[in-house]
Amino acid sequence: GAGAGTGMWAKGLWALLAALRAGWCLLPQAGYLHPDEFFQSPEVMAGDILNLQVYYPWEFLSSSPCRTVVFPLMTSGFTYWVIKSLQQLDICSSCINSYTLLVSPRLLFTVFSFILDYSVYRLAPFWEADPWKALVLLAGSYVTLVFYTRTFTNALEGLLFALLMILVSSRKSDGILAEPTSSPLIGVVTTAGFFNRPTFLAFALMPLLYWARFVVGSQKSIKTLMNHLFKLVLCACFTAIVFITADTFYFTSVGLDNLYNVQQNSLLDVIGQFNEKIIVTPFNFLSYNLNPRNLALHGSHPRVTHFTVNGIMLFGILHILAIGAGFKMLKKYIQQLSWVRSHCHGSPGLVVRSESNPTLLLFYFVPLAFLSLFSHQEPRFLIPLILPLVLFSTSQNRAMKWKHVIIVFNVLGALLFGCLHQGGLIPCLFHLEQLVHSPESSNHPRHYTLLFAHTYMPPRSLLHIKKRDTHIEVIDMAGSGEETLCQTVEQRASNFTCNDCHVLVIIPGTVSATVKKCSVLFKKETLIFPHLSMEDPPQIPFLFSGNWKSQLGLYILQLDREQ
Repeated sequence: GAGAGTGMWAKGLWALLAALRAGWCLLPQAGYLHPDEFFQSPEVMAGDILNLQVYYPWEFLSSSPCRTVVFPLMTSGFTYWVIKSLQQLDICSSCINSYTLLVSPRLLFTVFSFILDYSVYRLAPFWEADPWKALVLLAGSYVTLVFYTRTFTNALEGLLFALLMILVSSRKSDGILAEPTSSPLIGVVTTAGFFNRPTFLAFALMPLLYWARFVVGSQKSIKTLMNHLFKLVLCACFTAIVFITADTFYFTSVGLDNLYNVQQNSLLDVIGQFNEKIIVTPFNFLSYNLNPRNLALHGSHPRVTHFTVNGIMLFGILHILAIGAGFKMLKKYIQQLSWVRSHCHGSPGLVVRSESNPTLLLFYFVPLAFLSLFSHQEPRFLIPLILPLVLFSTSQNRAMKWKHVIIVFNVLGALLFGCLHQGGLIPCLFHLEQLVHSPESSNHPRHYTLLFAHTYMPPRSLLHIKKRDTHIEVIDMAGSGEETLCQTVEQRASNFTCNDCHVLVIIPGTVSATVKKCSVLFKKETLIFPHLSMEDPPQIPFLFSGNWKSQLGLYILQLDREQ
């Protein structure tokens, strides 16, 4: 009766949340979480495949290759190749525009994000959790709605972690443990994860140990164990060779343009280049990141940031409940240990079988502890942990008592990161793309200078400018001070050599006053709302004044050059 009712209700709620995930991706979602969501994949591929003007980050330069190109090619690269082919086949005349450039890679990631839902559904019975309640908790989390629908390597890391969890938790339907036969796949997934982000090893450690213990437990012979390990290592090596070959080809022939011209050169030349320099991107990544000086350039955080701030910021009360359960378990474990010591003089194989799931807590806290060893700690590094956390929170109905807190927390998180955070920048780029490609611009070319100040890095690819176009210049002033900013703006204003020049300054409302103090006039201003910049937050008193909208907006100011 009641159980079936809640089951139906949970199924319906999950379906609604799944529709929200897909629909919000198509809307599109305006928030901008971190430059890496563009500059680690779509931006690079837009330059390589669509020949657009882009900004190549240093990790993708052939002098310092730190990121594999395989995943960008398989995700953003694939979707851009599809829209390019549709345009070439005249299926649609303007398939490539700022909307499709933004949404097509995200849509692919959103489709892939349902691997997470599938794995929760598959794993919940194995970890004594209600599958549909777990699915609602997963699909209702703002981490799934906002982070897993973006082109982050961290989202891929989470999906590979989910696949690994499925592979190590094999169980037959009748409740008898199955023979683990998935060692080749485990090798492939672990290696692919390592090439995507070397930190994947922190996530893979517990699943691999769990699997090894399971193999040892079910196979009495050492020979079978070695056989499993051999298969795993063999497949891992094969996968590594695929990644190394692809990366070496890409980085030695710099970009895909040259890969297409390989036919002209003889293959021997290419192989010659290949031998000179074999590129293993994760090793370059590790040698860069293990240098504390380099990490400091990206921001140093206290070692406890993940535990005390990021975990709560992403998962709210679930993180706090997991910490509480963890402490309880440790206490129990220590008590048992001292009891065993005093009664048995020495400790036989100790298994803590408590009412909660200790293994799941290890799946959550072991990677968290490893990631805490690095001084650079960003919230998105923890998003793969949503899977063990959701399973743990649903087992024994832990989360149900807090459902109102969870709902409010996720609604606020989704609004903050999905709508407000740097939320004016993408709509602004859409607006500018329309402006620079407007019919009057194309008839007699105008020159545009776009000056971005105090915003996140603007992804140039969304402006949809071909590499050969020279009439649009993008200047990223980042967080420049008042003097530098005015100097640049005044310099542009006094440049009278070009008669049809348009200078536009893009700046958040909270700091727009600094530009207006410069000795130049602006003739037109466009306000894009909402836009929240954490670096230049709005002053609280202003939010209650009549001028509040400008504090939560992004301005496009057009320079008056007739002055």
